[in-house]
Amino acid sequence: MIIIGSDHAGYKLKELIKGYLSEIGENYKDLGTSSEESCDYPVFAGKVAKEVVSTGNAKGILVCGSGIGVSIAANKVKGIRAALCMSSELAEMSRRHNDANILCLGARYIDFEAAKSIIKIFLSTEFEGGRHERRVQEIKDIEENN
Repeated sequence: MIIIGSDHAGYKLKELIKGYLSEIGENYKDLGTSSEESCDYPVFAGKVAKEVVSTGNAKGILVCGSGIGVSIAANKVKGIRAALCMSSELAEMSRRHNDANILCLGARYIDFEAAKSIIKIFLSTEFEGGRHERRVQEIKDIEENN
């Protein structure tokens, strides 16, 4: 299951992404927003992040104008490793080395074709584990000690 959300600036790209997810056979749950009317990205980033954590093995996709705001907001939720990815290579590394569970995209900086490539890699790349497991655990330890 893919949990997806956006603010007003990411709405159009989010709607295209939903079509792409259906096309590739991925189930998704859209937590909003439902229009281009101005709204606050932390609301939707928080909803998606909390849903990803509560479902255990879900991944999320968040879209805002730059991708920065939703990534900052989502990473405030314990258990989230949200990564802003502007290329397929970054998406691969976010999964392989960081076990990222939310992909953040900047609608003003990438087009739909780039988004599809990034999403495909993000969803198909497995966490490498090994030495990276220790580092991901260190991230979890930071969460526990704050």
